[in-house]
Amino acid sequence: MTQTETRKTAFLERLKRGDVVVSDGATGTYLQARGLEPGGCPEELNASQPELVRRMSADYYNAGSEISLTNSFGGSKFILKKYGHGDRVRELNRLAASHARSVASRGHYVFGSVGPTGEFLEPLGAVSESEMYDSFTEQVKALEEGGADGVCIETMTALEEASLAVKAAKENTQLAVITTMTFDKGARGWFTMMGVTPERAVKHLRDVGADVVGANCGNGVEAMIELSGIMRKATDGYLIVHSNAGIPAIRKGQIVYPETPEWMAQKLIQIAEIGTNIVGGCCGTTPRHIQAFCDAIRAKEEGR
Repeated sequence: MTQTETRKTAFLERLKRGDVVVSDGATGTYLQARGLEPGGCPEELNASQPELVRRMSADYYNAGSEISLTNSFGGSKFILKKYGHGDRVRELNRLAASHARSVASRGHYVFGSVGPTGEFLEPLGAVSESEMYDSFTEQVKALEEGGADGVCIETMTALEEASLAVKAAKENTQLAVITTMTFDKGARGWFTMMGVTPERAVKHLRDVGADVVGANCGNGVEAMIELSGIMRKATDGYLIVHSNAGIPAIRKGQIVYPETPEWMAQKLIQIAEIGTNIVGGCCGTTPRHIQAFCDAIRAKEEGR
């Protein structure tokens, strides 16, 4: 058994035992607070500022995260090409995983972040299924090469695109596969931008092979409590929720996320109590948010 398979097995055993696994917080917020310019390419920092990227994973691990997502959300050829780095997919994704792996201790897991390509499939768009599949394959293979234990295919809105990413990972790597979609609540209930309901998403993504399914981004933690309940009723499989630290607002020219670590931590406990297996943060969450959540978990356990 390879090291990747061994760590994947250990990770899935954690979930099977019913443990609540703590994931990390935001990548973009962290990097922007430390110099990433608006509109800059986060993935390029894997090459030009490796210490910063390594410190990000280390800060989240030290705060209590058991999972660190790699700095590779926009690591597909479609996104990197827009920054002039379309020929660096393997390099930047491999580095992203190796940086997180270099600071991961025993019991820490590295999951390669895989975001949307920003493209639409034919006939709605100009990209064929084979082109998108090949793009995801190139990315996930590089993440595995760099030392990832799994991939987190996240912030998806179209089931077709998410399914191709899952297929690419399952057919070309030995990685565990997490897949999350982003939902908003309207007058008719919860849907992704492309009209996918949470119930349909969790069933379909499990059917195509995702080991863990769930939701991330788009909402503050109270909305995610409601969404977690809907998803848990729709499946008995493993669930993940990465919540924003509220809806951002502009204050004195700065983007501010309103949910404090202590307040958000108590709400994340409720998400875990619903039966969510992996709980962490998305936009606006910091190592302080993760630390507060871990402290809340310990306090709850000691109070039993």
